[in-house]
Amino acid sequence: MAEITAALVKDLRDRTGAGMMDCKKALVEAAGDFEKAVDWLRTKGLAAAAKKSSRTAAEGLVGVYVDGTRGAVIEVNSETDFVAKNAQFQGFVADVAKVVLSTGVDVDALLAAAYPAGGGTVQDVLTNNIATIGEQQAVRRAAIVEATGAVASYVHNAAAPNRGKIGVLVGIDSTAGDLSQEQRAALSALGKQIAMHIAAANPLALTADDIDPALLERERAIAAEKAAASGKPADIVERMVDGAVKKFAAEQALMSQVFVIDGKSKVADIVAAQAKALGADITVTKFVRFQLGEGIEKATSDFAAEVAAAAGVA
Repeated sequence: MAEITAALVKDLRDRTGAGMMDCKKALVEAAGDFEKAVDWLRTKGLAAAAKKSSRTAAEGLVGVYVDGTRGAVIEVNSETDFVAKNAQFQGFVADVAKVVLSTGVDVDALLAAAYPAGGGTVQDVLTNNIATIGEQQAVRRAAIVEATGAVASYVHNAAAPNRGKIGVLVGIDSTAGDLSQEQRAALSALGKQIAMHIAAANPLALTADDIDPALLERERAIAAEKAAASGKPADIVERMVDGAVKKFAAEQALMSQVFVIDGKSKVADIVAAQAKALGADITVTKFVRFQLGEGIEKATSDFAAEVAAAAGVA
């Protein structure tokens, strides 16, 4: 009998989409023979999702969950937007968002965690969902935001409460001691407005100092090329470049952006005004913005060509 290693179990899970325990059992039943284990899972109906694993899953839902001063956001993908309207899928996203707060953001650990409503692990329930709904689905990423004052959330294009196309979490710290219920409500309201701003403006970082230096250098190179074409003296060109980079950083950093809700104030000024009203220093410490499918390369196809190919037309 071949040795049944954790790596072999993982390979079988990747190949079939079946749960970890089912994969281990299949390897035991097959005396460690990988292909026989695949066949064993297929005969048990546990590898029903395997044939769908090569499809691109770039639709789905982003879900958020806030519990006091901690919040979680998660992205679960599917092949089509139609699945996002499925109650079974929506329930899965909501449940797994809650699991993130106790498990952490590592996707493998999350998939191995017990599903809160029963039915095995998160991976087991996901595999069952793939088989019953009929589309490839995947837990892609998760994040957690914690703060001393408040954590607020916002979901854009919501398909269900706290589930939609864009999910944002904002953490706000406060120097105040024990915040009253009214103070926490005020911080949460502020956080919600800032989260809405983040959904719309998509800042790259909290402040200009937090922007990736490599990105700033790229902007500097672009600005330098444009400024050089102006034919102005070198010292003026240098000032033009510095000004362009500074403007870019201000436009891309949350705290220096113009607040989309009033269209005139900087976000930093809005926060300062709220701090004055509360009589305590408050600071936006962190934000996370998940947009569904961002960074996933979607496959494109020529429908007319597909029909011609299926019909055997050259």
